[in-house]
Amino acid sequence: MVKARVAVLISGTGTNMAALLYAAKAADCPYEIVLVASNNPDAAGLKLAEAEGIATFAHPHKGLSREEHDGIMHDALIAAKIEFVALAGYMRILSPDFVGKWEGRMLNIHPSLLPKYKGLHTHERAIEAGDSHGGCSVHLVTAELDDGPILGQTPVAILTGDNADRLGARVLIAEHQLYSRVLADYVARERTPDFLVQQVRERALALPEADEVVSHGMPCFGIIKGKKFAYISLDHHGDGKIALLVKISGAEEQAMLIDMNPDRYYRPAYFGDGWIAIRLDLGENDWDGIANWLAKSWRSIAPRKLAAMMDLIGEF
Repeated sequence: MVKARVAVLISGTGTNMAALLYAAKAADCPYEIVLVASNNPDAAGLKLAEAEGIATFAHPHKGLSREEHDGIMHDALIAAKIEFVALAGYMRILSPDFVGKWEGRMLNIHPSLLPKYKGLHTHERAIEAGDSHGGCSVHLVTAELDDGPILGQTPVAILTGDNADRLGARVLIAEHQLYSRVLADYVARERTPDFLVQQVRERALALPEADEVVSHGMPCFGIIKGKKFAYISLDHHGDGKIALLVKISGAEEQAMLIDMNPDRYYRPAYFGDGWIAIRLDLGENDWDGIANWLAKSWRSIAPRKLAAMMDLIGEF
């Protein structure tokens, strides 16, 4: 199993980070924690991560603008080849630019049943409102505080005589259970055949006069009543791979690509030197790059009049 590379951002003790870290030790967990980073060099969670053999990074935010500090943290994430970011008690309001760079790949856990009680003092507010339950939510991070799409929730009963500390202690137990499960489900979906096929489909069918059929048991994209420019190989002949097959110039380009990255590229069986297979099940897919591969392959088989029309559209 190729595991998704996850960074956890913390500011303090990192109990949710620890829950994610220990869940990741299971052989069937689809993610691994490869970096724990903090705005607080004295955060206790950093010491735990180091003891568990996880790389750490810390940079204080004092004296820096929000954008400057976020830029430093972003560079650390990129250097560690991070695919997903999990906020776990990271006590910083993130800049819109940072959030935008990690859109759809950054999760947060919040101690309330969102959309109720965004912000702080969530347990007090739930008790004061007379709610029957508090709880926790995992959501995608957006520019607006605690407002992203909800990925999972766990209600926690409010008992007679509860105060914020007692309720908070039970909610924390629920957080530790919920976060690892939701993170695992979320990262795994990006390696499922249905998700990967849909991503390719959207980009392939956006090309002029493209259609989709099934050929040799594979989703296949071509120009209507014309040649095929892309296939999706789904464990073809039991090879255990999910890959996009596109046309290239020939054996020289094929050899160059395979030599450059033999894990990502390979020669597809039965397709010859004019095709390259690009693995999609390794994670870290550059979907803009995939769109470019599809467009290049489409152009190689498109009638001249259709290709010229696309060029003309591209000028505007």
